[in-house]
Order: sequence, then structure tokens, then C-alpha cells
Amino acid sequence: MKRRMRLRGFTIFLLIAFGLALGLKLSVSTAEVQGESMMPTFKTGRRVLVTRAYWAVGPIRKHDILVVKDNNITGYMIKRVYALEGDEVPWMYAPEGHRLSDGPYRVPQGQVFLMGDNRGYSEDCRKIGSVSVEKVIGKVVTL
Repeated sequence: MKRRMRLRGFTIFLLIAFGLALGLKLSVSTAEVQGESMMPTFKTGRRVLVTRAYWAVGPIRKHDILVVKDNNITGYMIKRVYALEGDEVPWMYAPEGHRLSDGPYRVPQGQVFLMGDNRGYSEDCRKIGSVSVEKVIGKVVTL
């Protein structure tokens, strides 16, 4: 009787471990940094770990580094969160089309405003506008 209980407990443990491993496998990936836009934080060629497991790493916050779907050669871009939905972005960082209007730019609902750490070499939300959170592949969890 004790042996059966041990086997059941071990089987349950294995199923839970397998479920967690599968969940991590599906929510974790890697991305390779291309270009100079995130220097000095990341150099070109650096591989970073990316996760959508927000239950483990927390929600998207200012200063997080995100991997976002993009139409460039790699299909994604890696940038730092400068502002979240509802936040104001100063005129000098506002998207190009908004700079002609008065006042700061406010990030629309369901979007984030991203910029590269190497501002002089980064094509980011200052050029393309804010990005929908639906395009977020995940948060970078390794530095």
C-alpha cells in the first residue's frame, strides 16, 4: 500500500515537472542583437533570453528591454521601454509627425514607447511611433 502511494506521488511529481518544463519551453526563446542601437548594454551578435512568462518576471514596466515584432531584416527589434500607455513623452522624443504640434505626446492605450539605449544610432518609436503591446514577443531577462 505504501509503495503504491509513493508511486502515485512520484507520478504526480513527474507530471507537474513535465508541465512546468513544457510551459517554460513554450514561453522562453532567444534573440540575437543586431546593430548598434542598444550599445553599450548589448553589442551586436549578443544572444539574449526572452520570455512571455510575465507571471514569473512581472508585467511590462518602464526601463524593461523588450523584443518586438518588426518589419526589418530579422523580423524583430530590441528596445528599452521609455513610456507606457497614458504616459507623456517630451516633445523632443515625440514621433516625427507629432513634433509639429504643441505639447507632449501621450502614448495611446494598449501601446508602449520604445527607444534604443544608443539614441544617436537607434531607429525606434521616435521615428515609427508607439508600438502595440500585441507586437511584444517578450521581455529580455538576461543582461
